[in-house]
Amino acid sequence: MRRLIVRNPVSYPILIGEGVLEEVRTPEGPSALLYDRRVEGFALKLAERLGVQHQLGLEGGEGAKTLAVYGRVLSFLAEKGLPRNTTLLVVGGGTLTDLGGFVAATYLRGIPYLSFPTTTLSVVDASVGGKTGINLPEGKNLVGAFHFPQGVYAELEALKTLPPFTFKEGLVEAFKHGIISGEEGLLEVEDLTPESPRLEAYLAQAVAVKVRITEQDPTEKGERRLLNLGHTLGHALEAYTHHALPHGAAVAYGLLFAALLGKALGGEDLLPPIRCLLGWLSPPP
Repeated sequence: MRRLIVRNPVSYPILIGEGVLEEVRTPEGPSALLYDRRVEGFALKLAERLGVQHQLGLEGGEGAKTLAVYGRVLSFLAEKGLPRNTTLLVVGGGTLTDLGGFVAATYLRGIPYLSFPTTTLSVVDASVGGKTGINLPEGKNLVGAFHFPQGVYAELEALKTLPPFTFKEGLVEAFKHGIISGEEGLLEVEDLTPESPRLEAYLAQAVAVKVRITEQDPTEKGERRLLNLGHTLGHALEAYTHHALPHGAAVAYGLLFAALLGKALGGEDLLPPIRCLLGWLSPPP
């Protein structure tokens, strides 16, 4: 098990490995669970262990990041009469993590939450750094807030339930962290599987890169913008395909575009590792 501590602007732990749920303490006061139905068994087992009485399951994917679904979750909490000291437990992939964090940021002007990422994408990206939000018809992530969890618990056992392509495309964000940081080990993804002995160390290394950057620039006024590498074209491709092209695959094409542009402008040639990434990923054309 790997443990990282985020120290700025607030302190919270990030645990990555097998058996991390044993480290979760029962929240003080009321609690509620928001989870992706694709991991219902995992989520309900967690709820039973922690005594969470209020539970709401949703379909994951970009369809969850809408004003309508956001309003539905807020109404669920309000109908239960849950007060400001309620802890929200968010279990799922990147979209549920974004949505749940934004709900926690805004319900009663802010309640604490715990994040339980269940996809590679949410482990290395969505659950770290405090960005939360939802989409509008006019664009992706146009409504949001910075709101930091009280803890992130990445149970690797949950990753074994992912379809192979979903597992792979989530690691594109980790690969991107390798390009940004110059840590070449993060560019070596070809041998990674949910059963890989080095998966835990790889994910922890990728998360550590994002932690270092977001600690220096928590609200994206400078250095944190590096984490948007590949996202200019990536978000455009997601919108154009109506999210038929998943986020990680779209970012992979965005990285290729950025590398081609950078090389044309006389920058470092990053094309070989990115082309290897695309070959390994084999995204839809």
